[in-house]
Amino acid sequence: MTLSSTEAGHLTQQQLESTLWAAANALRGPVDPGDFKAYVFPVLFFKWISDNWDHEHAEAVDALGEDITAEVEAEFHTFTLPDGCHWADVIGTAQNTGVKLDWALQRIQTANPDTLRGVFGDVQWANTERLPQSALMALLNTFQGVRLDPDSVNGDMLGSAYEYLLREFAEASGKKAGEFFTPRHVVHLLVQLLDPRPGDEIADPACGSGGMLIETALAVREAGGNPNTLRLNGQEINLTTSAIAKMNLYLHDLEDFTIVRGDTFREPKLLYGARLKRFDVVIANPPFSLQNWGADTWATDPYGRSTFGVPPANNGDFAWIEHMLTTMKPGTGRVGVVMPHGVLFRGQGAGKIREEILKSDLLEAVIGLPNNLFYSTSIPVCLLIFRATKPLDRAGRVLMVDASKRFVPGKNQNTMSEDDVEAISAAYHRGEDVDGEGGLSLRLVDLDEIAGNGYDLNIGRYLRAETAAEANVEEALLAYQEAREKLATAESVLAEKLKAAGFNA
Repeated sequence: MTLSSTEAGHLTQQQLESTLWAAANALRGPVDPGDFKAYVFPVLFFKWISDNWDHEHAEAVDALGEDITAEVEAEFHTFTLPDGCHWADVIGTAQNTGVKLDWALQRIQTANPDTLRGVFGDVQWANTERLPQSALMALLNTFQGVRLDPDSVNGDMLGSAYEYLLREFAEASGKKAGEFFTPRHVVHLLVQLLDPRPGDEIADPACGSGGMLIETALAVREAGGNPNTLRLNGQEINLTTSAIAKMNLYLHDLEDFTIVRGDTFREPKLLYGARLKRFDVVIANPPFSLQNWGADTWATDPYGRSTFGVPPANNGDFAWIEHMLTTMKPGTGRVGVVMPHGVLFRGQGAGKIREEILKSDLLEAVIGLPNNLFYSTSIPVCLLIFRATKPLDRAGRVLMVDASKRFVPGKNQNTMSEDDVEAISAAYHRGEDVDGEGGLSLRLVDLDEIAGNGYDLNIGRYLRAETAAEANVEEALLAYQEAREKLATAESVLAEKLKAAGFNA
């Protein structure tokens, strides 16, 4: 195996981020911006593994001398790197580089079945129609001049740079990239509300790139706890995105995690024997209003997730909620989920499920967020917080919070500042607006009052004293907005299929 000859030098955060963005730019033209992540992240991770192997090899030599055996040296290495599979072996291949890269990545995954299975995704590196040799070499050469070992970068830097690139992909590519990325400030707020603690078992049933799981670990560390005591679990249906989640966790110096790929509704894989595993914290920003999500088998779900009823076949929002509530530990469990406002007032089957959940007294808070925070949707969203055991002063009540005015305007997306996040978090935990600036409104509402409104949770009914007619108009407008977005998505999918079939507009 040939070791890299690049000299190690400590990188700044800006240099690292510039390198990552240059890697993305190397793909412009032959690769759709929405697919950049599938190419850049595996190459970054491969370089990181190789540079760390070199670093660990040097440590082994320092500790044991030049005569060490492969068996003894293996104890120094985080991952096994088979002969011929180092970064230098690939970058030194002048022709058919994609074939060599594909071979190396497959062998690395095979050599580390318990930790790296599927981590590099499913890119066909040897397909020069998709990725020309010139573009691949430009991508590889972007990383050739930097070292990613512990002497050059630390986990915080790598993790932050990784999140930077996720954000940049989402901004550059809109909905296609935004589907797997939740804005950091939203994640930060939701984690603060759920208050993860050392030793907790955490799960995200729609984990995307792993940002929610990583934020729980950062929150525990910032509070003075040991994040390595957390047991992090995620399920993600998309192969590329589940691979990105694994890479993301490793690059944040997190190793005790389980990321599984599959359909959470039809084939949940976070199991304890034949039952769903239970967790202290269940957190998610799942895809909104899924159609064809699996309603036909929900009534007889073997995991008991239909306790509150069967959601409509054309909208899986309450299926996510029911799944998450089923996986919440009795006593200590907390659930936090991002949802469209429609779950607060939709009728028919969804309305009956909402009623049953409210009667169970698991819902602690409804928090309406500012508009236009997400890359993947422009519809208003809210946070729903559930607890297996609510505080005594909130039993039989739901905390309603309108935080729609707490944001910083942006050109494409709005954001929430750290002050906004802290204000909303403090209001939730204390049950009052502590900043006194009028940016928030909140109220603890008795379940009897909610029942009197037909178990409608529209925030305006309780905080703005809207009449039934006014609330109905607002709900109709929100439903219309959701329907328009669904139509736009369907038209986009149709256009892509027509293009793939050779029909040009």
